[in-house]
Amino acid sequence: MVQIKRQTEEQIEELILGKEEAVAETEAESEEKVRLMQSKFDNMHKKFQDIRPGLLDLAKEYQQLRQLCSKFPTMLANAIQKTKNEIGQAIAGIDDNNKELVRKYKKEMTLRKKYHNELVDLKGNIRVFCRVRPIIKEDGGGAHAKNVVSYDRDDDGLIYVTNKGRQTSYDVDKVFQASSNQEEVFKEAQALIISSIDGYNVCIFAYGQTGSGKTYTMEGPPTDPGLNQRALRQLFLEIEEREKEWEYNICVSVMEIYNETLRDLLGSDPSMKLDIKMNPEGGLHVPGLTKTEVKCVEDVNDVFKIGKRNRATACTDMNEHSSRSHALLCVSISGKNKTTGVRSNGKLNLVDLAGSERVDKSGSGTDTTRLKEAQNINKSLSSLGDVIQALRNKQNHIPYRNSKLTYLLQDSLGGDSKTLMVVQVSPVLKNAGETQCSLSFAQRVRSVELGTATKKTDSAEVTMLREKLAQYEDVPTYSSPSRLKTPNKGRSTPKK
Repeated sequence: MVQIKRQTEEQIEELILGKEEAVAETEAESEEKVRLMQSKFDNMHKKFQDIRPGLLDLAKEYQQLRQLCSKFPTMLANAIQKTKNEIGQAIAGIDDNNKELVRKYKKEMTLRKKYHNELVDLKGNIRVFCRVRPIIKEDGGGAHAKNVVSYDRDDDGLIYVTNKGRQTSYDVDKVFQASSNQEEVFKEAQALIISSIDGYNVCIFAYGQTGSGKTYTMEGPPTDPGLNQRALRQLFLEIEEREKEWEYNICVSVMEIYNETLRDLLGSDPSMKLDIKMNPEGGLHVPGLTKTEVKCVEDVNDVFKIGKRNRATACTDMNEHSSRSHALLCVSISGKNKTTGVRSNGKLNLVDLAGSERVDKSGSGTDTTRLKEAQNINKSLSSLGDVIQALRNKQNHIPYRNSKLTYLLQDSLGGDSKTLMVVQVSPVLKNAGETQCSLSFAQRVRSVELGTATKKTDSAEVTMLREKLAQYEDVPTYSSPSRLKTPNKGRSTPKK
């Protein structure tokens, strides 16, 4: 028992010693760890103290940057506004300068037009307008229906046509764009039309390829009439304004040239052939031509209906309602001054030419009738070109008699007349060649000088003599045939 107690005590002492050694060892390890941690902390603290000023500076700069960022939108807006103001001022200065230049340019253009018109009046040049029709369903689609016509922004007398990569400019008196209307065209021609009341011989004719809008410009639909009806309406308005001083009489005749045959569209037999004769008093006349007196717009409409019904038209590949003849509306205006007895005799010829066309494009080659029509149309238009060329070159011989058309237009092209040509063109690529040909012809026409036009007026004394002479000339018509031969014998030239 004692031995066991002693062994237990020895074990307890060993355990206490082991404990104390373990605690001492643990304390030593802990102290070493604490010392190492303290050393690391001291090092960390020292490093933090070293970087603290930098962190403070960084925080300060960060605050400054935040302030700048908060102010940046305002600064940017102010800078943009300032730049805008500077650019605006600079542009305003340039714009004012450009406006002044444009104003001066337009003023010069107006003066140029004015002087040109005065020069045209002095020389008697043929005025030329160009009207571009809109793109229509007959033009089709695709690349061939692309618009090739452009205009000058400042000069309304210039037109450009782009064909095969090349742009060509053409100069005329006035260009009407595709957006123009009938009233605009009429306004430009109005002064010329009114001058026929004063005793001038005026001629307006439309030229261009088939389907370019000639008949639309000259006749137009009932809801939007063309030059023909608008011209006569204007004449009636002018007559109404002058009725206190003048009395007027207006007579209308409508003709067509179909296959080189002159026909009266107002006559009882429109198929009857007419001839063109020289008037003993000068100029040309058509014996047997029906002249209808018109006194109001309703009379005019009735005349137009008859003429349109009798005119030759047909369907071709170029135009569904193609005019197959040259149509001429001839208006004679005779006036008498109620106070002085002076008489005036004016004429207004409105001509809708048949369209020039290529036989292969119009589809006329398979139809002998259409082929003959196309050949005669092209022949007469070719003769017109020959006459224009001869007039332009001031040749001694002008080939008016080469066709019925040029012979009938002799007074308008080569006489004492005011003449206006409206050239109609198509704006699409597939017709660019014909458009350029029409515009080239228009430029040649524009250079023709006809001489200064004069009024056809007679004094009261001359009028009285003419009336007496007419009475004497009418007397033999009531005599017998045997007596009619006597004056002819008396007028024969005596032999020497």
